[in-house]
Amino acid sequence: MTRIPLVILTSLALTQSAAGQVSPGPLTLAQAIALGRERGINAALARYNVQVADARAGQRRADLLPTVTLNGSIARKTINFEEFGFPGIIGVGPDFNVVNFNIQGSQTIFNMSSISRLRAAKDSALASGYDARAVGDLSAAEAGLAYLQVLSAEEAVTARLADSSIAAELLDQAKKLTAAGVSPIIDQTRSEVNFATVRTQLEVARNERDRARLDLARALELPPSQPIVLSDSLGPATLTVPKDSDEAVAFALAHRPDLLAEEQRTKSVETSHRAIGQEYIPNLVASGALFESGKEFSTLDNTYVVQLGISLPLLDGFKRPARQQEAQARVDAQKLRESDLRLEVETETRQALLDLTSAEQQVTLATDRVRLSEQELAQAQQRFDAGVAGSIETTNAQGALFTARNALIQARVGYATARVRTYRALGVVDQLQ
Repeated sequence: MTRIPLVILTSLALTQSAAGQVSPGPLTLAQAIALGRERGINAALARYNVQVADARAGQRRADLLPTVTLNGSIARKTINFEEFGFPGIIGVGPDFNVVNFNIQGSQTIFNMSSISRLRAAKDSALASGYDARAVGDLSAAEAGLAYLQVLSAEEAVTARLADSSIAAELLDQAKKLTAAGVSPIIDQTRSEVNFATVRTQLEVARNERDRARLDLARALELPPSQPIVLSDSLGPATLTVPKDSDEAVAFALAHRPDLLAEEQRTKSVETSHRAIGQEYIPNLVASGALFESGKEFSTLDNTYVVQLGISLPLLDGFKRPARQQEAQARVDAQKLRESDLRLEVETETRQALLDLTSAEQQVTLATDRVRLSEQELAQAQQRFDAGVAGSIETTNAQGALFTARNALIQARVGYATARVRTYRALGVVDQLQ
């Protein structure tokens, strides 16, 4: 069994044994990514494909291993002597018993074509292992993004709660100023409308948070009713992967499992192509048989045969050259796929780094925007309390703060999302913390 499929099969066994046994404690982003890889349905199906590929390699290996056959028969028969043309012997002889037992075996000593086909099957099994890792990376990244959406929704609820508190304070102040005759009744009405709007937005945020939790449970293959407590936040995080574009591209080309799978498939089809030409090489096979036969069990006697055979295929109706031509076309097509994927990996890596850099800058700008919006609201509230401005200023300032907070939440989740996609693009999503 090849090494990569063995790792994947071990992971599959652990996944199946751990099904339904997820820890109820707080869930980190790294744990969500790991669970997404282990429990994702597509990742599980890909691991079954690894078993199929490994079994096919075993079938190829069987072509080089000994074969043993045991036969036995008890027959009642007659002989027509005229069939053999013996002079002076005619007619049909009396019936008699024939008891026959034999064991036959053979061992391929040398068959270069079969050896190459076994190597090709092993390369194909390795490719399936890398495919399973690639699908697992996608499932892990989806789980990570679902986790971030829950964090984003929870921060939105927190922001709406803060907005509700401010709106309540403004409404209370507007009622006092109206009762004192300092502000017109319309200021109180505007504050009441603003308070109702913020409360509506809070309910919408809570609904989106609950829906995001259901999406996360689905990504982790958990029951929708199971409570999930998140322990991470959308705060800043360090990177453990190269940030220089050229270094990151080289890193991705060495670590992306889907590219590694294509490289193994290229090796497999090239080896299969060579195996056809190696059919012209002589094959060496040893075989033998032991026979026990006689008319009755008490009269059984044994004979044996041992032989060493060599075969050299000369002509098969020119089928072999046509097979070589077909195999060469498969090699050319596979190399084209591998080359295209290399370009795709490089493009995805450079795009991920661009998005990550942009997301960092957006977080900085959004943070400054929230700070300025809070100052604007504080100044508007002071003017409103002093009676030198109406509720329009405070309402507009709170609306600006609402927008700024939303922008900051989106910028932070955008940065976290860019981190997940960067690690996925570089083929090391499991290293994300």
